[in-house]
Amino acid sequence: MKRLNGDVLSGLVLAALGVYVIIEARGWNYMSEEGPGPGFFPLWYGIAMVVLSLALVLNAAMRPAAGAPVDWRCVGRALLAWACFAASVALMQPLGFLLALALLTLFVVAVMYGQPLKIAMAAAVGNAVVFHLLFVLALDLSLPVGPLGF
Repeated sequence: MKRLNGDVLSGLVLAALGVYVIIEARGWNYMSEEGPGPGFFPLWYGIAMVVLSLALVLNAAMRPAAGAPVDWRCVGRALLAWACFAASVALMQPLGFLLALALLTLFVVAVMYGQPLKIAMAAAVGNAVVFHLLFVLALDLSLPVGPLGF
């Protein structure tokens, strides 16, 4: 039997998390009078998690086992990205969704991708503006608002 590698293990854990998300989302309204309900996005997110994580498991199971050592630099970058994502979620309440999203985008583009600050700022502002236009104005959804009003 082939030894389980990181892709198989992480894929199985993510698939289990996706199943949990689907189970929880089924307890919420899928649709409401105004449109998609609170269970709409989590249900589809959970389905996407399960499908993509199972694709990761199948891909890892089909390819030959690699004896390459773990690249700890890449592992560190992945963990840093997850930590920044978690920090942006924690900052949504005090700063507001759009500012937390802009800061996350700024960090990812500038630090993780190494782009110049001008490009990172443009991406951060553009991402926040598109989210505001799409979700707040077009879909009339309320996002967490910070002390600055956005």
